[in-house]
Amino acid sequence: MAEPFEALQQEARDRQATLEARVRVRVGTAVCGHAAGSAAVLDALQSEVAAQGLTATVHEVGCIGLCYAEPLVDVQRPGGPRVFYRNVTREQVPALVTAAVAGDGALPDLALGTLGEGVVPGIPRIEDSPQWKHQVRVALRNCGDIDPWDIHQYIAAGGYEALSRAVGTMTPQDVLDQVAASGLRGRGGAAFPTATKWSFLVRSPGPEKYILANCEEGDPGAYNDKGILESDPHSLVEGAILAGYTTGASMAYVFIRHGHEGPIERTRNAIQQAYDAGLLGERVLGSDFSFEMEVALVGESYVSGEETALMEAIEGKRAMPRARPPFPAAVGVFGKPSNINNVKTLSYVPEIVRRGGEWFSGIGYGRSKGTAILCMNGNVTYPGMYEVPFGLTLGQVVWRWPAERRTAAPSSCCRQADRWGACLASTAWERCWTLKAWRRPERSWAPAASSWATTGSVPWTWPVTWWPSASSNRAASASRAVWG
Repeated sequence: MAEPFEALQQEARDRQATLEARVRVRVGTAVCGHAAGSAAVLDALQSEVAAQGLTATVHEVGCIGLCYAEPLVDVQRPGGPRVFYRNVTREQVPALVTAAVAGDGALPDLALGTLGEGVVPGIPRIEDSPQWKHQVRVALRNCGDIDPWDIHQYIAAGGYEALSRAVGTMTPQDVLDQVAASGLRGRGGAAFPTATKWSFLVRSPGPEKYILANCEEGDPGAYNDKGILESDPHSLVEGAILAGYTTGASMAYVFIRHGHEGPIERTRNAIQQAYDAGLLGERVLGSDFSFEMEVALVGESYVSGEETALMEAIEGKRAMPRARPPFPAAVGVFGKPSNINNVKTLSYVPEIVRRGGEWFSGIGYGRSKGTAILCMNGNVTYPGMYEVPFGLTLGQVVWRWPAERRTAAPSSCCRQADRWGACLASTAWERCWTLKAWRRPERSWAPAASSWATTGSVPWTWPVTWWPSASSNRAASASRAVWG
């Protein structure tokens, strides 16, 4: 069973060596990049490189998380660091190609920074910036680095190693034990232990059982699930296959809202590539395990993000929650046993299996294992998508790194979790809110904390929006009126 994957891995490594032997230009084409004009920049770069007769490779990547700098272009010479250029326009492309691609120079005035080993005089290191140095990138490990359309780049970065190991040398119980040892909890809202949830499906009779990956994500300002699918869709595909192997499931649906074309198209492409490579379908990598997968779309219904409403939508019905019991692990989609996980939850699994559960459990704080993905929006200097270990306070996030306020107001108010959360005055940020998942914060002033506990929402993966102090008191007062 190792031989089919070893051949795939060698091909991927050979392609990667060829890619790294020439100048490489990456262009961020996730939704934040498209909104800022990256399609025109990508077209101009490809045309200019061809016009100058250069051998450089220009390709797409997803969102690296620094959304404020889009359109973001980086140029990497063989053996050198990536040099990022921020807010690039079509008109700046000829000068950029002449200096940084055709020549050995750079454009310091346009540069955001470098990433990777090596330095470029006059350009700072992104690793030293406040919006990067606190990150621990697990779910976002490949985002903004690999081409989301190319399975070989994912494999060259360690992708599908976990699947090969699982079907080749591990039993389903071995995989379940690693997930249990990691302490991974669901990132979709309820924060239920993932291994425990999977164990319910293990005990349900087969052979027809389903894995459902939930990317409905209808909250304005939330884009971490979509960001993974449009930047590194194979991490979700591999995670879902591993979930299927562990639980004895036979089929997975990736549930995405209509109109989110980037995640839809790239996930469908990743699934087809996995089929072509023998990673999906009959006898995965020559093993006795078979697994199918497809994308399921739903109309713009916010409630369809609820797990039983999601199943109704997949069946072609109106997206309405079902009465429980029976629970999905017993009677799920099409009346068959089913397991629903968030995109982020499944995207952690390949690294957990590849590196071991103890490695993952070493990240975070107390019983809150792993990382959280913050979507920073509103009155902040560096809006974007950041992955940090559990244990930070909201005050640290606001005052010390990406969320530096654009205004000089002495205090501010923020709202967590979009419509589910409440507004916290700045005096409560250090006391009320920490990234210590699923443990009730101190109730010094915690109407929002109470709402998180009762609604089961996960505020750190949902929008975090700031207002300047002019509206701080009004927002806080409104919050108290709502939450008591």
